[in-house]
Amino acid sequence: MPQKPNILLIHADQHRFDCLGAYGNIDIRTPNIDSLAADGVVFENSFCPYPICTPSRYSLLTGLYVHQHLGFTNRSTIPAGFPTLPRQLKPQGYKTAAVGKMHFTPTYLDVGFDSMFLAEQCGAGRYDDDYHRWLQSEGLCDRIDLIDQEAEFRKDAPPEYWQTFGAMPSNLDESHHSTTWIGNHAVEVIHDWEQGGNFLMVGFIKPHHPFDPPVPWDRMYHPGELTLLPGWTEKLIHGDDGSGYFPFGELSETQLRRVMALYYASISQIDFHVGKMIERLEDKGLYDRTIIVYTSDHGEYLGYHHRLLKAYRMLEPLVRIPLIIKFAGKGNSGGRDARLVNNVDVAPTLLSAAGISIPETMTGLDLTDACAENDYVFAEDSKEYMVRSKTRKLLLHRDLQQSMFFDLTRDATEMNNLYTHRAHQEEIRQYRDVLLEWILFRNRATNHLDMAAPQCRAQNVPKEAGKLYAYFKKQMA
Repeated sequence: MPQKPNILLIHADQHRFDCLGAYGNIDIRTPNIDSLAADGVVFENSFCPYPICTPSRYSLLTGLYVHQHLGFTNRSTIPAGFPTLPRQLKPQGYKTAAVGKMHFTPTYLDVGFDSMFLAEQCGAGRYDDDYHRWLQSEGLCDRIDLIDQEAEFRKDAPPEYWQTFGAMPSNLDESHHSTTWIGNHAVEVIHDWEQGGNFLMVGFIKPHHPFDPPVPWDRMYHPGELTLLPGWTEKLIHGDDGSGYFPFGELSETQLRRVMALYYASISQIDFHVGKMIERLEDKGLYDRTIIVYTSDHGEYLGYHHRLLKAYRMLEPLVRIPLIIKFAGKGNSGGRDARLVNNVDVAPTLLSAAGISIPETMTGLDLTDACAENDYVFAEDSKEYMVRSKTRKLLLHRDLQQSMFFDLTRDATEMNNLYTHRAHQEEIRQYRDVLLEWILFRNRATNHLDMAAPQCRAQNVPKEAGKLYAYFKKQMA
């Protein structure tokens, strides 16, 4: 009987798709992820289903879009019993573990992991998790992260925080930084693996803001030597007023370059720990037996249209994300894959690659099937929907006057909104029809069945279901 492959799912937070060497960035140094890409498949057109942390994570695990699993905000809970990737793996003998940021509510929500060693960032999670309990035991506090993430502390942030748009070296030394803690715990879990049948999801907090890598990572890149990424504009466009987490209208090129340098450093620090995971797998002779995925929950503007961070609109650097899959076995590299894919495709793909049947609830594609292909890719958030082909993109806003339509063949950085142009009205109608069909028919919520769902605990409730069947069958005979 063939041995079950191990699965290592590495999930960054707010990682812009073109901020990896494997995606053509010549400035950033990510040798370990690039090596992984060389052994696997680089999906060149990969998108998130919802550009917010928690909804996107639930979609990754369930293979469902957000309007199907119902977790619409960063404080949301998916219905109990939904088939998830770890829940489908466990009955097949897999040991399942999670390390790092999961961003669930409640913090240790049971989605199928046998063990969870958590390092959260915002909300109640950071006051429940293992990482912050450890910081407390060490007499330490991640001050810059707290200033950035918690409103009660952010209102008293020092001038440097506002002047740098949150790009400051961490007040923690490298050994106490969240990236190091998460990477080290992931390696410890892998160290205990024996042969096959293990699943580990590793969620890094970074490169999510604040942009605060520790010393010496903070000095890895010189701001003046970096190439500004495509889409930077000298001022806000498309009627954007610059409101948001920072006053983005005040962003200068000098400030952006500082942000880029520390953002890149955070990614390089993650890459270092990805390398440690790979090294441990190789030491144990398990690298070729392990499926490894690197992806993110959503992207980062990083100067695109004069903005930073996320929110605002579903423009390319926010919804487009890295997706690299190294399958088990030697010689399985697929090079570059130009198909339109979405992170709802990850769970069904991993189940298929492990030889496990995909539940009907999972609506994503099985990317191991070379013939499986989307003509369009979709995303949603609280105010708009996205439908995108390889050449066109429609952002349909609930305020129709704010809707956008782009010809990506001529306008890859979305500078020219064609939504009101007469010559494109027929095309726009076609994309609206595709979006309507997707919402109403193609991806409607499927029937949810959970025979193990909690029941009323009153005395009249039978402890075992179906005990009367034999009696009535006999009576009917």
